[in-house]
This record gives sequence, C-alpha cells and structure tokens, in this order.
Amino acid sequence: MNIFAIGDLHLSFANPKPMDIFGDNWTDHPEKIRRAWLESITEEDLVLIPGDISWAMNLEEARPDLDYIAELPGKKVMIRGNHDYWWSTVSKVRKALDPSISVLQNDSLKVTDDLVIAAARGWDSPGSFHFDEHDRTIYEREVGRLKLSLDHAVKQGATRIWVMLHYPPTNEKHQSSGFLDVLRQYPVEKVIYGHLHGKEGHRGALEGVHDGISYHLVACDYLDFTPLKLT
Repeated sequence: MNIFAIGDLHLSFANPKPMDIFGDNWTDHPEKIRRAWLESITEEDLVLIPGDISWAMNLEEARPDLDYIAELPGKKVMIRGNHDYWWSTVSKVRKALDPSISVLQNDSLKVTDDLVIAAARGWDSPGSFHFDEHDRTIYEREVGRLKLSLDHAVKQGATRIWVMLHYPPTNEKHQSSGFLDVLRQYPVEKVIYGHLHGKEGHRGALEGVHDGISYHLVACDYLDFTPLKLT
C-alpha cells in the first residue's frame, strides 16, 4: 500500500461551477485529476483528501461528486473543508458514502499497526490577514478538535501519526500558533493540508521539515492536479 494526498477537488457535477475563473489551469480539472489518479493509484492504495470536496449545498446535490470519488481506485479518507456546505452531521455523511470512502471528525483512523491518521478542519491563525475576534472563537475550537483527534490516535496505539488539516497550521508569516503547539506534543510525522490557491496563496505555504514534522500543501492546483505520493 502507498499513501497519496490531494485536496480541494472543488467538484460540482450536479450544479456546475466552473473553476477556470481562478485560472486557465483549472479548465476541465476533474478530468485532469481522474487521469493522473488512474495513472498512479491502485485499489490497494490510500488517498487522503483534506477538504473542499464539493461545491454542493446538500448531500443530494453532492451525490455525483461523491460517486466520482467512489469510482476512482483506492481507499479514500476525507475531512470537511470550509466550502463543504453539503456536509451536515458526520453520521449522515458516513451513511451516504461508498464503502471505499471514510471520513474523520474528532477521531482518527488506524492505517497500519503503528500509523494512525488524525484530522481537523483547522482555521485561520492569529496574525493572518483579516483575522478578527470572530475568527478567534472558531480558531480556538479547532485547536481543541485537533487535540481530540490526536488523543484518539494515541488511544489507538499510534506511535506514528499523520495529520490532515484543511487550513494551513499557521499564518502566511509562519508564526507560532495553537495548531503548531499541539502538533509538537504528539508523535506527528507529517501534516498535509490544502485551502491555499493561486500564486499568492501558494507563496505563503508552509512546506518542508520544521521541528521534525514534514509539512505538505496538497491543494490540487498546487500539485498540478496530480496526487502527491507520500510513501
């Protein structure tokens, strides 16, 4: 088994929302993703999808987008992004999904005897552009949810943890944050996240190894719509 990651699929088959308004590279992006996915991923592999999966407003509208993911090879693990309005309660989402798709919310998934995937949506961190007191409330809640997921991973016997976030774990200046503080308290090896788009967003990405943890931006436009192999 190999582990891949790609986020921010921004699918919209039921009610098309063309993404090429954000750049010509987004033209026909679902087909680009499908083609690259089929070239590299097998049924034995695992794919991490850290949010912003569908533009749909409810589960019924999201069905064609979820079917698109289900038809691709491999097991998939997804979390909620800030644009996943179709994601109601986690129990309803789980009931609606194909068996090849798992979702995480305040919990974790054991992948091997020692490796566990933990996750949280995250939020903008203090010092980010336009961060205000309303953001602080959500930010503090998401820091707590990350800790809940990591504690769940430890209870599963994790000695190695990979973390999925939708938002980056710090601001564009890479300053200290509650997310980074929590991550350092656990045996976290990798953090994969999305949310950042375009040259301006990609420029502020936290990448590489910091304090022994490897960080990867996996927004699909950053990856040229090709899943990133992590193993």
